[in-house]
Amino acid sequence: MKTTRVVIAIAAAALASSLAWAAPKEIKLPQETAIYKPSTLPGYNLALQNCMTCHSAQYVSTQPSTSPRAYWDATVKKMKKPFGAPLKDEDVEPIVDYLVKTYGAEAKKTAAKEASAATPH
Repeated sequence: MKTTRVVIAIAAAALASSLAWAAPKEIKLPQETAIYKPSTLPGYNLALQNCMTCHSAQYVSTQPSTSPRAYWDATVKKMKKPFGAPLKDEDVEPIVDYLVKTYGAEAKKTAAKEASAATPH
């Protein structure tokens, strides 16, 4: 009988300590500092609305700057399926256009075009 009480006491203590360990802990993450490069392209707002629900803007800036349109197209479609990003089919192309013109192989050409348009002739 005494042995049974000791076993029950040990089991109760083990259960109590495991429950204390499993208690939810609050984790406070730092404020997001990475942002998408602003643009007048329609895909900019779509990227803000859709892409940052799963990852930070920093993820995009780590992609190779020489990435062609096909790379960005495949990447955005991969985010939609199989990863399950909630993108509408009609939003894929504007997002790809924004990404390739802002972060990819067409970025230098786009920047030069915008600088030329901003310079008075």
